[in-house]
Amino acid sequence: MLGWACLIASAAVLTGRWLPTLLEFYTIQRIVDRIVQDNPATLPEVRAAFDQARQVEYSVRSISGQDLLIARDNDKLQIGFAYDKQIEIAGPVSLLIKYQGHSH
Repeated sequence: MLGWACLIASAAVLTGRWLPTLLEFYTIQRIVDRIVQDNPATLPEVRAAFDQARQVEYSVRSISGQDLLIARDNDKLQIGFAYDKQIEIAGPVSLLIKYQGHSH
């Protein structure tokens, strides 16, 4: 019984540290999709729109407008992003998550 309690407690702590990073990823994805729908004309406008949305969304701290990969394909705006998030678990043990996304 004690073993199960320790296992459940460890899973809860790990989830508590991992879940905010996942929510940040989905927030970034939502911002990128919204920018693509607005279809800004220039690359600086795309970066400025992301940075402005980032100021409103307090949870986005991992990337900025300068980190976006922006391209046009047949006049369709494509935005990609990638970043790493390291979560310290205990002492020298940490979890590295590599997030990567693109506009839909």
